[in-house]
Amino acid sequence: MSETVGFLTDTTLCIGCKACEVACKQWNELPDDGFVLTGHSYDNTTALGASTWRHVLFAEQGNAHGISWQMMSDVCKHCERAGCLEACPTGAITRTEHGAVYIQPDVCNGCGYCVPACPFGVVARSEDDGRAHKCTLCSDRLAGGLEPACAKACPTDSIEFGPIERLREKAAARVVELRLRGVHAEIYGDDQPGTGGLHALFVLGDRPEAFNLPPDPAVPTKGVGRSWLAAAAGAAALGAIAIGAALFGGD
Repeated sequence: MSETVGFLTDTTLCIGCKACEVACKQWNELPDDGFVLTGHSYDNTTALGASTWRHVLFAEQGNAHGISWQMMSDVCKHCERAGCLEACPTGAITRTEHGAVYIQPDVCNGCGYCVPACPFGVVARSEDDGRAHKCTLCSDRLAGGLEPACAKACPTDSIEFGPIERLREKAAARVVELRLRGVHAEIYGDDQPGTGGLHALFVLGDRPEAFNLPPDPAVPTKGVGRSWLAAAAGAAALGAIAIGAALFGGD
């Protein structure tokens, strides 16, 4: 198996140019999302979706001088424990040799079970074909020895692609560097028991909630094992009560 790879996205370097969005759409031949401003932000794509696999979030914040923004290029997290993969009944969602979570369009039946199973709201069904779609980690480019289109297009190196272990080390060093400058910085995606860790790490310049990221994400099936054990224990207790009643009940 090939080395597990992923993304490191540094929000402190993102300038909101959306070059990654454009490169992703061009390479994957995804349709545009329209050119009408939402009225809520200068961001007109608003969220990840079936036709938007990279999305640059404009995190608006009020301050003494008015409004400021922090930018973040969001993407599928390719979770180590992927809720979408666990929920898929057809085997359409698989793990590639590079560690990416990949939806096979020719196997997907459009049931949509994967959509609510993603704790990040990444997976979405297309209105055109009814199937689920999301970032593929540019698996076709990786097969040809190329890096993903978004990382290639980023002019500030806010998005870096490479072996996930090396990216973890780089993220940790970057956080130390920023904190020494007096800048708030934290790593998102490295230590998350509910997902087993992410293959898309982020260096955040603010708390996760400011970037619409859940602070403690977990796949919906995380507690299933404990639920089954509790149910089994309950059933055993009821069985013991029934047996006792039969043996020691009144004549």
